[in-house]
Amino acid sequence: MKKNIICSFLLVSLLVAVGSIGAIVPFHLGEPETIGCTTLKKFSSYEELRSFVKAGGKAGPYYGFDDRRALTNPSTFSLSESADSAPTAHGYSTTNIQVEGVDEADIVKTDGEYIYLVSKDRVLIVKAYPPEEAEVVSEIRLDGNLREIFINGDKLALFEEASSQTFIRVYDVSDRGSPASKKNVSVEGFYFNSRMIGDYVYAVINRPAYCSSEEDEVTLPKIYSNGRVEEVSATDIYYSNITDYYYSYTTIVAVNVQDDEQEPTYQPFLFGATRNMYVSTNNIYITLPNTTRVERFGIADVVERTIVHRIHVENGNVEPAASGGVPGHVLNQFSMDEYNGFFRIATTTGQVWGWGESASKNHVYILDLGLSLIGRLEDLAPGEKIYSARFMGDRGYLVTFKKVDPLFVLDLSNPSDPCVLGQLKITGYSDYLHPYDETHIIGIGKETIEAEEDNFAWYQGIKISLFDVSEVETPKEIDKYEIGDRGTDSPILSDHKAFLFDKSKNLLVIPVTVAEIDPAKYPQGVPPYTYGDFVWNGAYVFNISLEGGLELKGRIAHLDNEAELMKSGHYYQSGYSVKRSLYIGNVLYTISDCKIKMNSLVDMSEINELNLSE
Repeated sequence: MKKNIICSFLLVSLLVAVGSIGAIVPFHLGEPETIGCTTLKKFSSYEELRSFVKAGGKAGPYYGFDDRRALTNPSTFSLSESADSAPTAHGYSTTNIQVEGVDEADIVKTDGEYIYLVSKDRVLIVKAYPPEEAEVVSEIRLDGNLREIFINGDKLALFEEASSQTFIRVYDVSDRGSPASKKNVSVEGFYFNSRMIGDYVYAVINRPAYCSSEEDEVTLPKIYSNGRVEEVSATDIYYSNITDYYYSYTTIVAVNVQDDEQEPTYQPFLFGATRNMYVSTNNIYITLPNTTRVERFGIADVVERTIVHRIHVENGNVEPAASGGVPGHVLNQFSMDEYNGFFRIATTTGQVWGWGESASKNHVYILDLGLSLIGRLEDLAPGEKIYSARFMGDRGYLVTFKKVDPLFVLDLSNPSDPCVLGQLKITGYSDYLHPYDETHIIGIGKETIEAEEDNFAWYQGIKISLFDVSEVETPKEIDKYEIGDRGTDSPILSDHKAFLFDKSKNLLVIPVTVAEIDPAKYPQGVPPYTYGDFVWNGAYVFNISLEGGLELKGRIAHLDNEAELMKSGHYYQSGYSVKRSLYIGNVLYTISDCKIKMNSLVDMSEINELNLSE
């Protein structure tokens, strides 16, 4: 039974939250509730905005997420040259992104000759190629918290947080040795996320909206641009008719990084707590958690929903387009995708430790661009939750986990009737899925050991898997590589931009902090919950191919006395933790706050290193 339930629960949520009905209305996935999709409206006056915020503030405790630091922060089938960068004869890798043509800000960028990186309170510009001539040619030092950067031809855009404001600063770097400030835009609030499409940077800034206890007034967003300040009028702010426990201004600012004279455009929204963001070439999808306490058979329960707002962006224009929602909560940006005029989203409802109606289940919903429900696939892997998701054309891939790792292969070719084609159950799980090609997938996660005493598993070291999904009904793990013991970690598990893969070079590089267990300390055997001691940090470099699988090519560390530092507990303050890697030509660059190392991709020999510490 596939009926349009997507927008109906928005009305239910509104009625429940504002107390417009006497009894609390439960929300069940299978109920055929239907109404039309909601649209965003503008406030008619400041007084209406203030009343709206005050009503939400009295609705009850806030069960949402922290919208300041909820970054979720992959790519086409291979890493290629950015469309905005001048081509070079030697080729180079670019940031690992989700959507082709939609760049994502990062702490490291390259144009094939220079490397631009955020190192503590500085942005450094490094002459990187040829590696024998590597040197820092200039730095941009600021007082605030530097977040991420973009490079667009001869323009550098950076994001800085200071004094509860987010600054978008644009520099002309045509003379790499002497960057020149060209544009300075700031918004009250905290940096959430951003994308660059063509010459436009779209930044999403969040700022809590609340009433002053003394004056009972609600502050309005302010935009600062090149010395001018503008307070946004309440009648220019869009809002959702979903009453929440907490409100935040979500302001989308569009800055043309190439045109120094063009003023920024912006559009503020009043939402709940912004949680995740997916961006296509023309749309920004913002999701927000929305929970409602309901009563089921005399027992209080919480119903989870994800509100989705589609905001159309084009050539710097920002306009709300549609709003809707789905049951459950979203893991990250890879749980969402826009394809052939449809929006796909994967969610989890319930809790893995729940039972009955409260037990976790996993779902995929397909919506049209008006955010009306078209198709749904529900109740996958009861008792488990989604650890990773990836949409690739007419296929979808989900990894759920509690004790073993089911990899689901989904057929999404018929939007009104998605279905499961096959699944693979193995130990461990993948936190991140990346396409190797159209029929093979790389998974990065953890190996696990099943617990004997209960229905769960103990995670162990890093696990890299290569999956063959060419036979969709029977996917296979054709190779795997395990690193370290329990406690081993990699930034890739939470940040896809730390992942470097190039199919044409058979290259896979991941930064890893390795923990190892000394078996001599456990003569009776090592319990599966035992953590290892930190012994190494750096980059693991692999050859990866369908013929040879995963083959370790070498390891690169940034400290010789690393083992001593790690044992003393001072490692994480050392600044030598490898965060990113990239290649230019046949040179691999590994990057930490304090060092860049350059190694040959042919034989892994060290070519040069550049000290970045002050």
